[in-house]
Amino acid sequence: MEEETFFVGQEFPDVKAFRNAIKEAAIAQHFEVRIIKSDLIRYFAKCAAEACPWRIRAVKLPNAPTFAIRSLEGKHTCGRNAHNGHHQASIDWIVSFIEQRLRDNINYKPKDILHDIHQQYGITIPYKQAWRAKERGLAAIYGSSEEGYCLLPSYCEEIKKTNPGSIAEVFTTGPDHRFQRLFVSFYSSIYGFLNGCLPVIGLGGIHLKSKYLGTLLSATSFDAEGGLFPLAFGVVDEENDESWMWFLSELHKALEMNTQNMPQLTFISDTQKGIADAVRRKFPNSVHDICIRHLSESIGKEFKNPRLVHLLWKAAQATTTSGFKEKMAEIEEVSLDAAKWLQQFHPSRWAFVYFEGTHYGHFSSNIEEFNKWILEAHELPIIQVIERIHGKLMTEFEERRKQSNSWFSLLAPSAENYILEAISRASTYQVLRSDQVEFEVLSADRSDIVNIGTHCCSCREWQLYGLPCSHAVAALISCQKDVYAFTEKCFTAASYRETYAGEIYPIEAKPRWVKTEEAAMTDDDDNRVFVRPPKIRRLPGRPEKKRVCVEDINPGKHTVCCSLCNQTGHYKTTCKERF
Repeated sequence: MEEETFFVGQEFPDVKAFRNAIKEAAIAQHFEVRIIKSDLIRYFAKCAAEACPWRIRAVKLPNAPTFAIRSLEGKHTCGRNAHNGHHQASIDWIVSFIEQRLRDNINYKPKDILHDIHQQYGITIPYKQAWRAKERGLAAIYGSSEEGYCLLPSYCEEIKKTNPGSIAEVFTTGPDHRFQRLFVSFYSSIYGFLNGCLPVIGLGGIHLKSKYLGTLLSATSFDAEGGLFPLAFGVVDEENDESWMWFLSELHKALEMNTQNMPQLTFISDTQKGIADAVRRKFPNSVHDICIRHLSESIGKEFKNPRLVHLLWKAAQATTTSGFKEKMAEIEEVSLDAAKWLQQFHPSRWAFVYFEGTHYGHFSSNIEEFNKWILEAHELPIIQVIERIHGKLMTEFEERRKQSNSWFSLLAPSAENYILEAISRASTYQVLRSDQVEFEVLSADRSDIVNIGTHCCSCREWQLYGLPCSHAVAALISCQKDVYAFTEKCFTAASYRETYAGEIYPIEAKPRWVKTEEAAMTDDDDNRVFVRPPKIRRLPGRPEKKRVCVEDINPGKHTVCCSLCNQTGHYKTTCKERF
């Protein structure tokens, strides 16, 4: 608004629209407004600069909310220079400015707000004001955090109503019913996992950044194509050993309710002792291994040496004990402390050659992929986090179901390609048969022992991936066996389709189930439980990116040195040679 757009007789829908127009013009044209009279039927204001003659008067028209300008006097002579702030640039005005941008991009940052306002209006507002405006804008669009907790019981009931068989429970603590935990698992996810997914579960926690913080705990699996498959998730007020024990207890109950025979599971997680204890107690027949990506990141942060990260991956991926010991010896040469640090994690939990369970080719928990699903919802109220996961599940189930309808192979495409490559390599091998099930397979540079009865090969690929390796394929072809009959069922296209056979049904819009909730309250107000937010809450202001420890930066006493005499213990300003 470089030029004034007001004129006598101009009309506005109501007094609010007129006030907003005055405010917008004042900010855009860099003049301050002094309001002389403002109520529901009249508005009289002038320029705040003493010598400026600009005046404006507007009144409400009879029998209508419309406001019309009755007089407009003088032109601005105040210079209207741009300046750092503006009295009219209130938080409410900033909220109206950023509302649509926030709808389009939840991660619209305060620094972006500062930039856009300065670029469009030429004024600079404080960072804290932009931060508060974003908080208020998110609350206006998505509801407040307090409202989110209060509506959780109703939302859980709506999940169970629209998706029969699903589990959605909220747990509170104390006489005032403070939020403690939430567990959600859609029936279609439980069915898909038990009937089509790989029997591998990745566990992890994602820290939420809303007003009352909290941690999102997740149990995710993999489909036959290696795609992320969320099985269950929960929100806890605090991540600790007790909360993980609770989460895995709820997960065990959810699976037990839907199957008579619990599958042999392999769990993958970070190095938290609480997770290991919970898995051991709630799933005693399962295997629990460490996420190799997490372990490599941990050793990198601990010892600040990228070579150690590289050697750790080499040691983890070694398929012979001699190869593993060789890489461990190299780690010890680089850092004896790092080698000792690794000793706290038994090799059977992170090294391929010692793995006890079948990983089906997956050695990381995949928590980073799940984090991408809710990345934009980290700062939103708890119900919006659940809605984001629910919406993503609906989309992925539909898209992957349609995708699999175009497959004509027995196995899912990635598994099919793996077998075809193995068949191609197997054609160059020589096979020596020992008995009905054991073979020796000779290649150009090595010899491997294959047992088709136990689905084992000395290269360990068959055990690790669940698909016959090239040596196993050569042995199977030599005795005229069907290679596809020796692949795990979970890699078939039929299992993939079964994974996504269920429907994730939509949940009604918030106003409808809130209205239903209010109607139910009138019938039985005494049994109504209002969930209050947890006592833990985020501190106001921008959070610190990283806590810096002074002792880490400067562990020893600082020694000063004189630039004149090059002696230690004093500066040049106090050097005796100056005098």
